[in-house]
Amino acid sequence: MAEKIQQLESVVIRSLRRFRERYFPEKVVKENLAPVATPAQEEAQSGFLDILPVDVQFLIMTFLSPADICRLGATSRYWRAMVRDPLLWRYFLLRDMPYWPSIDHVSMPNLELLDAPLISEDESLDDREEGEEKGMELKFDYMSEYLKGCPSCRKQWLPSRPAYEVVTSFLQSLVPSSEPRYAMFGPGMEQLDVSLVTRLMYAPDILPVSGTPHRQINGIGSGISYMFNNQHKFNILTLYSTNRAERERARVEQQSISNKLFTLEGTDESGDPLYSPAPQVQQVCQVVDGFIYVANAEPGRDGMSEVAQIRAVMNCAGGATSRPLLVLSCISREPSEAIPTAAQQNDTDRLGTRCRTPCVEMAKRLGLPQLSNRWMVQDTVAESLSGLLDGISWLLRCSGVKLYVS
Repeated sequence: MAEKIQQLESVVIRSLRRFRERYFPEKVVKENLAPVATPAQEEAQSGFLDILPVDVQFLIMTFLSPADICRLGATSRYWRAMVRDPLLWRYFLLRDMPYWPSIDHVSMPNLELLDAPLISEDESLDDREEGEEKGMELKFDYMSEYLKGCPSCRKQWLPSRPAYEVVTSFLQSLVPSSEPRYAMFGPGMEQLDVSLVTRLMYAPDILPVSGTPHRQINGIGSGISYMFNNQHKFNILTLYSTNRAERERARVEQQSISNKLFTLEGTDESGDPLYSPAPQVQQVCQVVDGFIYVANAEPGRDGMSEVAQIRAVMNCAGGATSRPLLVLSCISREPSEAIPTAAQQNDTDRLGTRCRTPCVEMAKRLGLPQLSNRWMVQDTVAESLSGLLDGISWLLRCSGVKLYVS
């Protein structure tokens, strides 16, 4: 991946340089030939950034946020054309996607675009110029794919909290409301060194436990209720594949265990396994408002059986596509390395390897784009519970709970 990004970086610089030489030759400054301009001429000239070498312009853009790059494109016709280079945004996608902390059914980028062969630099320039003149869509609109999936851009879509909503929330708190229930299952609950469920039960500063409901499900129990934002109550039913002793022994010995939540029914035409949920799991699927799947995001995991088990649960929900699926892409603890500076992250860390499966790859591994239900993948750390509240916030919104960004 690092080598691929470095190769694309040189291609992007060549593409930008040829574009400027073809359509903006006045921006090209010849060494030792630039005349000395008077103050009046300097004021009439374009900005200093315009005449910088293209590789320096590219380097500057790599340090800008997506919103800043778009603002840069609004400053002049030259920068509008430069920041819309398809190869530039393909580079940003390959560089930044592994570091996105979440992705969902709306923002998931089209990964087939990244698998497509690189278009030639001349084709990139011709298509871009022709598309802008005729108002046509670009053949490979990597810019739209990036802005659609980038978390910092997605936050701008969330509704802000109106002033009157403070009074409304207080009045609504006086009226009893239904408590959403979610079924939690998945190998990340059992395979990690740090138990996500245990940490969740003893983290009152993050999600206070509000009680245990009286509603019982045979073989499952009533689950545990939590309080989100000190005003929204929800319930989680945990579904373990087997008993605690067997789970602990399998974790220590690094062995697989028989999953008692599902029964293997055979294989489909393509050879993939087919599962049916156990009777108690089927009962849970009928009464919950959504699902939380805890995936093991630590390297070296295969998701073939996971895909089949997720589909079995979603199909068992009676075809209710309104029931959302939150995937907590979980690792045990944060990496021990120090947090890099912005420059280090841009140069070295972004070209290195991560200690977790990126959320975009997790969505692909679990076959989530093929689901008709709403879904989201959220990077989570079991020890610190980082990322958990963002996922719960999305899940509650899908259940009709009104949440606003501050």
